[in-house]
Amino acid sequence: MELLNKIFSITPQNKTDVIQEVFHFQLKNNTVYRQWFELTGGKQQNTIDSIPFLPISFFKTHVITTTAFEPPIIFESSGTTATVNSKHYVKDWQIYETSFLTAFQLFYGAPQDWCIIGLLPAYLERKHSSLVAMVHTLVQQSRHPDSGFYLYEYEQLHATLQRLEAAGQPVILIGVTFALLDFAEQFPLPLQNTIIMETGGMKGRRKEITREALHQQLKKAFGISHVHAEYGMTELLSQAYSSGNGRFYCPSWMQVLVRNEDDPLDVQLQGEGILNIIDLANLYSCSFIATDDVGKVYADGSFEVWGRLDNSDIRGCSLLVT
Repeated sequence: MELLNKIFSITPQNKTDVIQEVFHFQLKNNTVYRQWFELTGGKQQNTIDSIPFLPISFFKTHVITTTAFEPPIIFESSGTTATVNSKHYVKDWQIYETSFLTAFQLFYGAPQDWCIIGLLPAYLERKHSSLVAMVHTLVQQSRHPDSGFYLYEYEQLHATLQRLEAAGQPVILIGVTFALLDFAEQFPLPLQNTIIMETGGMKGRRKEITREALHQQLKKAFGISHVHAEYGMTELLSQAYSSGNGRFYCPSWMQVLVRNEDDPLDVQLQGEGILNIIDLANLYSCSFIATDDVGKVYADGSFEVWGRLDNSDIRGCSLLVT
């Protein structure tokens, strides 16, 4: 509990020390991570960029836990019938809730200030979605009578947004990509008080397009200047957010680095390459993850996501290609 308190009260001054403490805690109490550490050389790590990052594919093939526990929650990626899904064994719901609520409040303020609507049909149709669990809690905490989920009731959603716009009610519409595009094509309407937030994900419903092309279509349909985005995945208990400039920003306990495709142990704090993520909220799974996402990390810690490695699996939360 003391280490968790350090994580969610982390500062720039003690960040390196807390990361090192989490690293040693997981090295001692996570069998899979310790084996990976030994396979990558097993040398003492003194800097953040020298810590070994576990390939994200291990969440499909291994049980990734730090300490032994029976998980009350297991989050599972969507994927397809032909793929093996990732599983994230969560020791404590409160850790996830603290992570996503604190991050949301950091970027958007209190949920009570918004009507929060989830347009996540593909995710609502299956169990064990961390995204649905997050949005469900945000909907509950917003306490607005019109907050809630929609499947494919686009006409009803259109009527609800018209009414909320007329009332001047601030709204966040969190949607999976293909559903937002379907809604935009069928029911375009001018929005002045509504934030459109895409979470990625075509799920094979539509042809993949670039994030820039997606945002252009949504901006035109809704008469808005920016489309927001959320960056998260089954293997993370934290999220980064973009307010529409193509760059994502992390909460203080999360950090993105880049690795060289030709040398995965060559990790840098900034530059272009494949994204590695430190998510300290993953205290009881693994906080150091080598993703399959390609992008750029800036000096201020913000990052862009350009797409996925060519040989990585297509996932339900797949990012838009460039």
